[in-house]
Amino acid sequence: MTDTTVISDADACAPSTAHAIGTEAATTVAGALKALADPLRLRMLSAIATDPRGESCVCDLADLAEVSQPTVSHHLKVLKETGMLLSERRGTWVYYRIAPGKQRAVAALLDAFAPAAAVTDEPEDTAARAEALQQMDARVTRLADELADELTGLNRDLVIAIVRESYAGLVRSAKLTAHMIPLTERFARQRLADLTRDRSAGVPQVLFVCVQNAGRSQLAAAIVNQLAGGKVVARSAGSTPAVDVHPHVRSLLVEIEGEQDAGDAFPKPLTDDAVRAADVVVTMGCGDVCPIIPGVRYEDWAVGDPALASPEGVDAIRHDIEGRVRDLLATLTD
Repeated sequence: MTDTTVISDADACAPSTAHAIGTEAATTVAGALKALADPLRLRMLSAIATDPRGESCVCDLADLAEVSQPTVSHHLKVLKETGMLLSERRGTWVYYRIAPGKQRAVAALLDAFAPAAAVTDEPEDTAARAEALQQMDARVTRLADELADELTGLNRDLVIAIVRESYAGLVRSAKLTAHMIPLTERFARQRLADLTRDRSAGVPQVLFVCVQNAGRSQLAAAIVNQLAGGKVVARSAGSTPAVDVHPHVRSLLVEIEGEQDAGDAFPKPLTDDAVRAADVVVTMGCGDVCPIIPGVRYEDWAVGDPALASPEGVDAIRHDIEGRVRDLLATLTD
């Protein structure tokens, strides 16, 4: 006769927590993963981890990221607070290295995910792109000279530098097209306006920032400009701009702004000047990419990404953003 052990439903379904990490450890890991959930920080971490000197200077990382040194320092501070980095000041510069206890973990993370991230759907024709860039350079030079001649109230060297920086920022993500020069001009004019804007005068300005500036930030800015009636001006930017606006978002922009304005929309890189010129900065799923500027109000909106949503989901995201925009406008207008 065989003995049979009867297991109650309660015992059979009882969850096993023996292999789960503790609450404190989970909180620590979650904080580290949140800090790493930013493309710029991952690039910085990779640069530090692979530097043959075993460390990297803030000045080197600023060149890598092509952003201002204060922005780089902010991102490095976030990484350091997780315990992944150690720092040492030498003279006027600060050097960062991977903490000894985190080196294997950082290497494993980058080795596991970086190869997949580096795969592209279509091989780039580097020779054709190099030729196009060379041809475009003369046009950028001409545009810079024309704007410098027009904007006589601004330093000529500054105008030329802004035009070239604007072109460089756009060409890194956008495909080279016949529209690159007009886009560069629009972006440069906006940046020059940002440099000279006095936040104490004029209507309030809101800057929406997401990762690609191809969906929710574009949509939010369009809704503000539609509902505010000129009493508030909205703009948008991305920490890592996409090549173009998402098609289903552009169709919504057509409904909101009209064919011409929607057709002119394009992903723009985030600049420190844009943040300084804004009265309110709203981040939308891009992490702590914005420099902290005194006098600027910051909000973070947890809004779905239209790129990952169904048509019905995109409509729901639009309504969610519109509700948030109305609440925001109520605080900025009488």
